[in-house]
Amino acid sequence: MKNYFLTSFLLVSCGMAQTPSRIIIDLTHPFSDRTIYWPTEEGFRLQVQAAGMTEKGYYYAANSFCAAEHGGTHIDAPVHFAQGKATVDQIPLERLIAPAILVDIQDRAAQDRDYQVSIQDLTRWEEKNGRIPDHTIVMLRTGWGKFYPDRRKYLGTERRGTGAIAELHFPGLDPAAARWLAENRGPAAVGIDTASIDRGQSTLFESHQTLFRAGIPAFENVAGLEQLPEKNFQVIALPMKIQGGSGGPLRIVALLDR
Repeated sequence: MKNYFLTSFLLVSCGMAQTPSRIIIDLTHPFSDRTIYWPTEEGFRLQVQAAGMTEKGYYYAANSFCAAEHGGTHIDAPVHFAQGKATVDQIPLERLIAPAILVDIQDRAAQDRDYQVSIQDLTRWEEKNGRIPDHTIVMLRTGWGKFYPDRRKYLGTERRGTGAIAELHFPGLDPAAARWLAENRGPAAVGIDTASIDRGQSTLFESHQTLFRAGIPAFENVAGLEQLPEKNFQVIALPMKIQGGSGGPLRIVALLDR
């Protein structure tokens, strides 16, 4: 099964690629000096170490980078909000490579930038598509991906520092819906196209706490969800394998049958 998925990495370009049997969609924002991080974190920094012709006549390039774990398209490991739970290197691959669904609530989020994906939103999806299968990656499309990387539109504020946290306004997953998913559907992971699985105005991060206590990781700042159908696709979400990490940069793609 894993080899079948991994062969589909070939020919990826421009956010979408095709193989004889699969369409590959890149769901990852690039990391650069525009990458969005939490207001209290420094941004992504790339430092050129070498770029040019060597004395021996061949070209050589090498860089170093510095970044917080949680920024850009990234994964939150369960240990991020649940003591003793899996670090990023301990997350089972079965949670990172799995069938997926898309719950689209962009119309409701467009009316309320503090909107929370509700149990009703999830059951509405089920009324149309059938029961959410166990061990599925649940992707939440709020429509916020179209604002990235404009900090004011995406986060609700351009300010940085601890004082900016109270000014964050973006949609998230209602803690009651997170609890319903964890207790009744057992998802492999949950992803969202905003900066946090909890809405911007959250102060207790209860959706994080609920999912992570159940061992369910989260993918944040996911790109390209407008390219996905409601069901019948797979997701591969492979983070940097940081030993002991609470999260890390994520390269995430979706695989669709042609």
